[in-house]
Amino acid sequence: MTASLLDRIDSPADLRGFAPDDLPKLAAELRDFLVESVARTGGHLASNLGAVELTIALHYVFDTPADRIVWDVGHQSYAHKILTGRRAAMAGLRQGGGIAGFPRRAESAYDAFGTGHSSTSISAALGMAEAFRQTGSNQRAVAVIGDGAMTAGMAFEALNNAGATNLPLLVVLNDNDMSISPNVGALNNYLARLMSGRFYAAARRAGEKVLSVAPPIRELAKRAEEHVKGMVTPGTLFEEFGFNYIGPIDGHDLDVLVETLSNIRKLSGPQFLHVVTRKGKGYTPAETNPCLYHGVARFDPAAGLAEKSGGAPTYTQVFGDWLCDMAAADARLVAITPAMREGSGMVRFSQDYPKRYFDVGIAEQHALTYAAGLACEGVKPVVAIYSTFLQRAYDQLIHDVALQNLPVMLAIDRAGLVGADGPTHAGSFDLGFLRCVPNMLIAAPSDENECRRLLTTAFLHDGPSAVRYPRGSGPGTAIETDLAPFEIGKGVLRRRGRDVAFVAFGSLVAPALEAAETLDASVADMRFVKPLDRALLRELAETHRLLVTLEENAVAAGAGAGVAEALADMGLSVPMLHLGLPDTFIEHGDPKTLLAACGLDAAGIAAAVKLRELPISE
Repeated sequence: MTASLLDRIDSPADLRGFAPDDLPKLAAELRDFLVESVARTGGHLASNLGAVELTIALHYVFDTPADRIVWDVGHQSYAHKILTGRRAAMAGLRQGGGIAGFPRRAESAYDAFGTGHSSTSISAALGMAEAFRQTGSNQRAVAVIGDGAMTAGMAFEALNNAGATNLPLLVVLNDNDMSISPNVGALNNYLARLMSGRFYAAARRAGEKVLSVAPPIRELAKRAEEHVKGMVTPGTLFEEFGFNYIGPIDGHDLDVLVETLSNIRKLSGPQFLHVVTRKGKGYTPAETNPCLYHGVARFDPAAGLAEKSGGAPTYTQVFGDWLCDMAAADARLVAITPAMREGSGMVRFSQDYPKRYFDVGIAEQHALTYAAGLACEGVKPVVAIYSTFLQRAYDQLIHDVALQNLPVMLAIDRAGLVGADGPTHAGSFDLGFLRCVPNMLIAAPSDENECRRLLTTAFLHDGPSAVRYPRGSGPGTAIETDLAPFEIGKGVLRRRGRDVAFVAFGSLVAPALEAAETLDASVADMRFVKPLDRALLRELAETHRLLVTLEENAVAAGAGAGVAEALADMGLSVPMLHLGLPDTFIEHGDPKTLLAACGLDAAGIAAAVKLRELPISE
């Protein structure tokens, strides 16, 4: 039996001891390990399978960890983790106490920069390259960015800055949105090798020096070079940013990758390498349906993933169905997503209403201002966006939407903890940063039917609005088929008890009701975070000895703070207990376990009330 190459690697230093002819076999072993490992833990699969050869080549050529590799988003960094001493730790990937699904500086010296959100890699790597120049170091910085992440303005801001620095920064574009086209073949690989070589670079510098004395001829030569490059590469754009563009090359050809990267490592100035890969490479089901295999739960690799069917609808599905129903009822509705069609439940809408569906790419800032422009002209935009990604468009929300009081509706998915994806993707802060913005209507549904009705309420509101709902399914409440709204700013008393009143928002209404049974407490489902139901709050404050606010959001500046402010404004004084997410970043793990650890399950809520040592009436 042939010994495994992967078993011989504890660090990239071991990898660099291999002969080049060993690398394809290593890639096959690494790919098999990825499929088996992710099948046991769940995680991002297709993107990691597509980046195997690129990861091997980068660690083979560059002297990591001294040379820094910054993985954009980081959902394609599993092979990187395996090659950098964390192969055994993959058994605990994205699980409580285990390694993260994204690069983390605290986890490994090889994780040069913590990522999770898109389009940060070039900025971070450029900062590192400048730091190396400041300290006189010859270390190199590499940014690995996917084609989707190149749609964000931040990536182009960084390119614009980098091109003017002459720093030895390498940007690798991992282009996996297409199969390898005919021009990415032998001729193109040869040209890439040629353009990355020192002879080409030296000849180019010499030519520029000679022709600098004759500007018209120099300009003619420059145009001729761009024309020749442009016939076989799409690199003119990146050349204009000041980069030396190389590629596109086959991102699964290790010989080409290693030789090209080795040549680039010897060059000065900003370099841009365009590699074309295939998502799901090497695992047929993932190659056939890379979207389905982008993020997976545990599965049998031999059988593949089964299409989900049946079961209680998730909040995302409730939104998707509502979107189609409301679009049928109101021709003004259009829907916008920043590259999250599947995740936000918009597939059916995109098929049924293709002319009213807009995927703007990973460009959250643009999505909000684009929606504002639509709203200026009488269209009613719905922006479906994850809570964690809305953070990236905060200025646009304030300046372009709220300040002008435009009827843009935000459907905020993944509000609260999200589990395995961890703190980079948790929606922990939206109530705090939304609540302080003037003109905002903010709603938090406690079940599926309430979600549907609050979506209608927000859509019909003549101003900016937001409905935030968690990942996964709700308590299983039957969903009405009509599009009836609620009265704005009105909550409902779900349970009448004594002494203690739970003022609950959204997903924590259900555990509040459960805890209330053991305490004989009242439970108010507030429905609206802004405006608050002040009449209901007054009644609770005047008839109970303790008010407990509950929210799946950071306590600091959250909904509970709003309740305290409202009571103070009404001149009411009552003991209060604010329960929510603590003032820390919550690690990855099982969502129910994490909520329990935060004291936000029924047992934790009841225990927190009892700790106040407030005498309960007999």
